Amino acid sequence: MTAKSELRRSLRAARKAHVEALPASIRGLLFHRPPAPLLARIAQDAVIGLYHADAHEAPTAAYARFFHEAGHMVALPRFDSADAPMTFATFHDPHGESDLEPGPHGILQPGIGDGPIIPEVLFVPLVGFTAALDRLGQGGGYYDRWMSEHSPSLAIGLAWDAQLCDHLPTEPHDMALDAIVTPTRIYGHL
Repeated sequence: MTAKSELRRSLRAARKAHVEALPASIRGLLFHRPPAPLLARIAQDAVIGLYHADAHEAPTAAYARFFHEAGHMVALPRFDSADAPMTFATFHDPHGESDLEPGPHGILQPGIGDGPIIPEVLFVPLVGFTAALDRLGQGGGYYDRWMSEHSPSLAIGLAWDAQLCDHLPTEPHDMALDAIVTPTRIYGHL
């Protein structure tokens, strides 16, 4: 097993323990609204790329509703097949999620409706991060490849405080983020 794989396993376990220790009432209050310094950097007409969070990732549902209500187009990752590149498609119903369907990776994604869109602001899931804005992702490289091809104007990681690491192994293809938002702090220069 590689060092990154072992680190992912350890960080996922720590993230799961952290989230499960939070009372449900507290979890519902966290990541409720993007912080003001971040909102100040987002253009009024920017397309917002989010991810559909699993049970232990930093949640994005409230951000999706917030940006949708503010008039932004919201997009989620979409995969046409398990080996297809990641694209983004419009998320039309962040309140009811009626336009989502299971994707090939078991994650809910928008249906085929609209063609691919390119978010200018991208919120990125992660397994671990550093204060220097290095990110350890799930291991598929989808976000790193997408960011290297599309260069969003702003790439922000969402994480629990327990995911902070002193150091992460990085490789030349790993894309750094502009900021990382946790329930207690913003890392980066917004």
